[in-house]
Amino acid sequence: MTYSRHPTAIVESEDIGDGTRIWHFVHIREGSVIGRNCNIGKSVYVDTDVRIGDNVKIQNFVSIYKGVEIEDDVFVGPSAVFTNDLRPRAFIWEAEHAVPTGVRKGSSIGANATILCGITIGEYAMVGAGSVVTKDVPPFGLVYGNPAKLRGFVCYCGNRLDDVSPGASGDVVSTCTCGKTVRIKKEWMEYG
Repeated sequence: MTYSRHPTAIVESEDIGDGTRIWHFVHIREGSVIGRNCNIGKSVYVDTDVRIGDNVKIQNFVSIYKGVEIEDDVFVGPSAVFTNDLRPRAFIWEAEHAVPTGVRKGSSIGANATILCGITIGEYAMVGAGSVVTKDVPPFGLVYGNPAKLRGFVCYCGNRLDDVSPGASGDVVSTCTCGKTVRIKKEWMEYG
């Protein structure tokens, strides 16, 4: 099996996984790695040395710059942007200024969100549309706003967890309407 790409796409990387679909006007730079069964939407830009896992869906007009690592099963909404420089200037940019950003397994990023560099979005977290994320997001955290603030927690399925009950260890255990149980560590609730 191989990947498919639209004729207008520019794919300079040789490391694209089987079953991946690359749509109109996408530009994937050399040295980037894209996993299996991904969907890369129209006009997406993937910079050099970006890592994208398996089963990732990246919607139209997303920009992903050097230093970003996106793990398996992540959703990135249309027009989301990842930055990679804490002190951007118009003059010559040095690659060593790229600050790493991690997007962990199963997380979702809403449309038009801006993800500042140097942070980690935790497993199965959800970032609301239009948010500006300036610090780490805990696993299962629901954040939104400018700047993004912790507004609650979500299940693996994406539903908001409303029945939070304290566990014996200080962690929080919640059962979603889908039937799955999620354990939220106490330190995750201290997100500012």
